[in-house]
Amino acid sequence: MGRLEFNFPIFLTLIHYSIDWILLAFFKTMSLLPVSPPKTTPFSSLFSLIMAFASGLANTCLKYNSVGFYQMAKIAVTPTIVFAEFIRLRKTISFKKVLALAVVLAGIAVATVTDLEFNAFGACIAIAWIIPSAINKILWSNLQQEANWTSLALMWKTTPITIFFLLALMPWLDPPGVLSFKWDINNSTAVLTLALLGFLLQWSGALAVGATSATSHVVLGQFKTCVIVVGGYLLFNSDPGFVSRCGAVAALGGTSVYTSLSLKETNHQSSSKQLPTQIPLPKSKTSENGSEGSTVTSTSNVV
Repeated sequence: MGRLEFNFPIFLTLIHYSIDWILLAFFKTMSLLPVSPPKTTPFSSLFSLIMAFASGLANTCLKYNSVGFYQMAKIAVTPTIVFAEFIRLRKTISFKKVLALAVVLAGIAVATVTDLEFNAFGACIAIAWIIPSAINKILWSNLQQEANWTSLALMWKTTPITIFFLLALMPWLDPPGVLSFKWDINNSTAVLTLALLGFLLQWSGALAVGATSATSHVVLGQFKTCVIVVGGYLLFNSDPGFVSRCGAVAALGGTSVYTSLSLKETNHQSSSKQLPTQIPLPKSKTSENGSEGSTVTSTSNVV
């Protein structure tokens, strides 16, 4: 959208999901697509609508705002997810993880504060993107962990409906003139390559959010931002400034602490499930001396 002046973010998202659908259809033809659960998703249309808004508004936000402002908007997604999961699922997180998340968000804010370029319309798009993005991550996580959906099967289920909603969004958020764009070999290759990378990004992101949680997936995205800042400074001599470097390092430390706490909680839950439990058997009386028998217990491992 910058160098090529491709100013059609919704159409770019539409190409991305169209390539997704083509690749998923190929996987299904080759019997590489996992089988969907027997129970259908009752809100697949609503889920697809949320996906269309989350992906389309994200690209629109990048069109009207800088990457730094986009990262600042992503900061608001984390507390939105925590609040939504508490209200809807009664899911809470420990105080230590809250402190680690606060360090991550503060570090990202400091690391990207030097790249805050936006306008009023772009800011409205960013605010409108926060809630669909949070709900999208929560649904991806819950459907894979509780309804036994795989990432590819869920993508195959929702992608066609998402394409329909993106077509409906194009007249509202994209300017006219997409057909007059210079569709030469270089530009077309760049757009298609971006669509292929988008498929890999969506697939890997779905795997990550299904294996962890919606909040952990957002933290992973913030970790990516820190890697870009620190890696650019160490490998390519790109100096964002001392303040930005300190913010990135602080966010990396907060991410490490959050990951460590999450692993400890997972190990504690796994070990608690494997503790032996005592199951009392009914009391029995001996017929020879008439005395009461002792209670017999047995232990069994809960798998």
